[in-house]
Amino acid sequence: MSEKIVYLNGEYLPIEQATVSVLDRGFLFGDGIYEVIPVFGRRPLRVDEHLQRLQNSLSRISLDNPFDNEAWKTIFDQLLEKNPGEDRAIYMQITRGKHPVRDLKIQPDKCPTIFMMVLQVGAIDVDVLARGIETVTIDDFRWHACDIKSISLVANVMLREQATQAGVIDAVLVRDGFVTEGTASNFFMVKNGVLITPPISKHLLPGITRDLVIELAQENDIKSEIRQIAMNELDDADEIWLTSSTREIAPVIRLNGKDVGDAKAGLVWKKMIHIYQDYKQKLRQA
Repeated sequence: MSEKIVYLNGEYLPIEQATVSVLDRGFLFGDGIYEVIPVFGRRPLRVDEHLQRLQNSLSRISLDNPFDNEAWKTIFDQLLEKNPGEDRAIYMQITRGKHPVRDLKIQPDKCPTIFMMVLQVGAIDVDVLARGIETVTIDDFRWHACDIKSISLVANVMLREQATQAGVIDAVLVRDGFVTEGTASNFFMVKNGVLITPPISKHLLPGITRDLVIELAQENDIKSEIRQIAMNELDDADEIWLTSSTREIAPVIRLNGKDVGDAKAGLVWKKMIHIYQDYKQKLRQA
């Protein structure tokens, strides 16, 4: 197996040699943001959209973007070249860097810490994915800034652990009686052939895969609707999906111990997953 090469503050080096100061604010406070960009062949998925979300998160925490888009793309290309493979993902993280004193106050003109690595991701097996997952609903107790892709993920870890303790794969999060998202995914529901997802707000992350699914639905005559989804609607859902860059489109077959629809991947999901796989294949061949 070839040695994994990462990017850290302008250098490409073996992951074992990559070190960050214990005074880095990412380590001390979780003061930073991250992105995960799927790569199919050598083609990053919707790279401009990911970089725009990166910029949005940086702006929200008052941290300057260290590079323009072209510079980011050059680094991506070099990092992928040093970590060959087929289906992969670029993990990138930017923190506010090392400050000399542990203090919440932001000190200006400090260099950020920029870290990137390539994750080897196995190709999605549609037949395996079609078996579906089981989930539970859990109260969404996170902060009111979930639109920031923050590295401070302890609340998400706690929520996922609650799901694990319940013996299921993931959780559907509910705030004030309305669905927000999964612990690391966006939420879709199908009712009477209509694909429904909650609107973007500060209570959920604006997913790139979410947006792509909506776009593909509109292009392929799948009716879609963006609106709030009340928790009590879930009992009558025909299909439920969780979407993310790495999970893609996962059908939920049981929720809170009850069957969703026929307790198997639904017809709308079957249509969408093949549309999505075709999109990926065209990206590989571009």
